[in-house]
Amino acid sequence: MAKSETIVAHAACRVDLAGGTMDIWPLYLFHAGAVTVNFAVNILTRCRIAPLQGKKIHLKSIDTRREETFADFPALCRARTYKHPLAAYLVRFFEPEGGLEIETNSESPAGAGISGSSALMIATTAALARWTGRKLSREAIRVLAQNVEAQLIKVPTGCQDYYPALYGGVNAIHLEADGIHREAILVPPQEMEARFVLAYTGAPRQSGINNWEVFQAHINGNRRVLRNFDEIGEIARGMHSALARGAWRDVAGLLRAEWKLRRTNAPGITTPLIEKLIAEATKNGATAAKVCGAGGGGCVVFFTPPERKHHVLNAVSQAGGRVLPFQVAREGVTVVGTRG
Repeated sequence: MAKSETIVAHAACRVDLAGGTMDIWPLYLFHAGAVTVNFAVNILTRCRIAPLQGKKIHLKSIDTRREETFADFPALCRARTYKHPLAAYLVRFFEPEGGLEIETNSESPAGAGISGSSALMIATTAALARWTGRKLSREAIRVLAQNVEAQLIKVPTGCQDYYPALYGGVNAIHLEADGIHREAILVPPQEMEARFVLAYTGAPRQSGINNWEVFQAHINGNRRVLRNFDEIGEIARGMHSALARGAWRDVAGLLRAEWKLRRTNAPGITTPLIEKLIAEATKNGATAAKVCGAGGGGCVVFFTPPERKHHVLNAVSQAGGRVLPFQVAREGVTVVGTRG
């Protein structure tokens, strides 16, 4: 790689429809036929790597407005805390030679529950792999990004968030004893875009805690949570089939069923604003809704007949939600190099 080359990688966020939390190892091993269903949205994350003179390493996050500089790689490794830990942890793994600047940015609002951090992990991992000349498969990028993110947040991480960032499109992620297998669901993106509305409700008060509580309850053998997971697995398999068939009434019914079950798994998954938005959207034609990610805030996805989408958009906005316009992301992570 020429020292004058700049690397830029982009990766998309996602909306999860069914089967979330089950994708955390080893929970899915206890539920036959486990699958999660999601789709990539063109709310993007970006990593840019450029050369610097000497051995200096500069890490900058545009969306969080944090940056830091290290004299060289050993100085970065000696640091006990980081202002931009995502970039710092990945730099520690890749051990790049020479000076460089890593600049990251995410279009996802804070704590949105649409896997902004995981998508940024994919973009940054792919960019650093290109920078250091490592030829990593998409699955190798996923494994590395997931493991490093677990180091960052210090709790187990699910696998589903990385696949939309890697591949784009609408996805079924099959969770089997012999590994994880991603399947593209061949539904026209325009059909998805005509029926789904995404709105941000604000950052969760305890971001990331709900999945950990559910994980602990499952491992401890909580019978209610185990039953819920069996039902969530059944709903997710049904969602996969309904999307593949374009059976939109079934999609709506399964989305409602998924949300009804999910909100009983742990306290704090819903909030008064979330309940208000769902109520107002329903009055104006939405037929289903659920929180994205772990809940407690973040984004809500609404399902609506195409002819009612405009009314739902207005109702959600007037009720205090921040509508996030989107299209289904058609492609996965992209990495390009340009010479300075």
